[in-house]
Amino acid sequence: MTQNRTHTCGELRLSDAGKAIKICGWLENLREVGSELAFAVVRDFYGTTQVVAETADMVALLKSINKESTISVEGTVRERDSKNAKLPTGEIEVVPGKIEVLGRCQHNELPFPINRSREADEATRLKYRYLDLRNPAVKNNIILRCQVVAALRQAMTEHGFLEITTPILTASSPEGARDYLVPARNHPGKFYALPQAPQQFKQLLMTSGFDRYFQIAPCFRDEDARGDRSPGEFYQLDMEMAFATQEDVFAVLEDVLPPIFAKFGTYDIASAAPFRRIPYNTALETYGSDKPDLRIDLTCKNVTHLFENSEFEPLRGQTVKMVDISDCALTRKQVEKLLSDCEVQSGSKAYWFKVDEKGELAGGIAKFVTGLRPQLEQVLTLAPNTLVVVAAGAAATKSAGVLIKTFGAACAGHMDQERYEFCWIVDFPMYEIGDESGELEFCHNPFSMPSGGLEVLLKAERGEIDPLTITADQYDLVCNGVELSSGAVRNHDPEIMIKAFELVRLGEDDVKAKFPAMYNAFTYGAPPHAGIAPGVDRMVMLLAGEDSIREIIPFPMNKNAQDVMMSAPSEVTQKQLDELHIAIVKPQD
Repeated sequence: MTQNRTHTCGELRLSDAGKAIKICGWLENLREVGSELAFAVVRDFYGTTQVVAETADMVALLKSINKESTISVEGTVRERDSKNAKLPTGEIEVVPGKIEVLGRCQHNELPFPINRSREADEATRLKYRYLDLRNPAVKNNIILRCQVVAALRQAMTEHGFLEITTPILTASSPEGARDYLVPARNHPGKFYALPQAPQQFKQLLMTSGFDRYFQIAPCFRDEDARGDRSPGEFYQLDMEMAFATQEDVFAVLEDVLPPIFAKFGTYDIASAAPFRRIPYNTALETYGSDKPDLRIDLTCKNVTHLFENSEFEPLRGQTVKMVDISDCALTRKQVEKLLSDCEVQSGSKAYWFKVDEKGELAGGIAKFVTGLRPQLEQVLTLAPNTLVVVAAGAAATKSAGVLIKTFGAACAGHMDQERYEFCWIVDFPMYEIGDESGELEFCHNPFSMPSGGLEVLLKAERGEIDPLTITADQYDLVCNGVELSSGAVRNHDPEIMIKAFELVRLGEDDVKAKFPAMYNAFTYGAPPHAGIAPGVDRMVMLLAGEDSIREIIPFPMNKNAQDVMMSAPSEVTQKQLDELHIAIVKPQD
């Protein structure tokens, strides 16, 4: 214990009665009973202790101290008359002989009650994050994060991985998101970039002869925020293995993650190895998503062929997917509300009908599907009290995925929520048609090995196969509908790498220019290697049972990538700009 205190505020027990002690912490609350009796609660990192003032002078002293001031209390421990079984220290109290203010709170009113800070608006919580973190419920998420990171480090070390840190200042690289650039003062007009991921460095480590690498790696991407993604920076369990296959990577994570999820998670049940493996196309067809939540027992059925000449125009000639939900007790109003929510998420209108208690089709678009009931019953279960939700159009697959997730959670009996259900999504397409360019682009990771190697790329080049049919040795780890990680067997062969890039209109010179170190290193004999990088922030978010990733980050940015507490980003002085050879040109209105 430190010299400034003998015990923490969560440490004292009935066995300490009669002891002279000294505790330090924040004055959380004061309840005045009379001029000579008051009860104070002192809180520190470890818990709370009740302090009882029984003299006029001591009551007056406590009344003069603002809440959340830090104080020290020297006194004697005694047994409480009225015990609180909900608190570890609920059997004792401290009678003070001396109270000293260590750090005075100068504000008579706080931005929010500390123990109810989560009820405040997010902007206020982020501005006063140092107060928000005093709330035990908020603080515990950060403690959980520390525990999980320590457990991950131990597990990876036990599996023979070396923790190696890689550079933060590096070269700009086209890896899918916008870089954060750092001007190089001694090299006018040139910039470092903060790494989007240690991707190239960990592959270079494999080429350097290291066998198993990992780090809790900081990653920096200038991208928009969402519930499961923090803008600016995030951390991942980055790992790579030499002379390894997809199976080797799977084996490590299937051994490392379930015990951690079972130990630290809100739910104590986690998938055991082997995790279920679902091909990418199968996931889309069955669940409407490449991030399926396997706790939900709903799937979507393709009934497009039944609606080529439908009387209902929104379905006529469109892709049509249906999700049948048995024993659904939702009211019409509830169904319509959920459909409206789904439309906001997917950008596509959805429809519905039901099978009533008599077994008749009713509600929604029932009149347009009644004549198709025999055909529908071949793919759907249309028992009484079944709700069917319908997605149609170009976004039918995405919309069906949103319907499954929304209605699965809303309809009793269709989601086994209190568990962690992992799966691997495998056989990702190597290429896709870009939404903006309209041309062939890498679908997932340009450093992935195409399934079939060089030969399949040559076939595509010769026009013998459609490049969109090429799959890659890529995989995603998904848990409860959240993508935890992407990984791949890497493309370690320069010839294959060049050919893969040529299909997206980038030649050998482009590859050498964009990835000079990796290309050159591979020409000196690179081992086959594979890896993955589960997101630490997302893992902890799931373990804590939180919906927003900001709840498990000590000092998060807001949705606009602003740190409102530190006022970042901020303007800098002209002198700083001059030293960096930078001139700011503001956009015209």
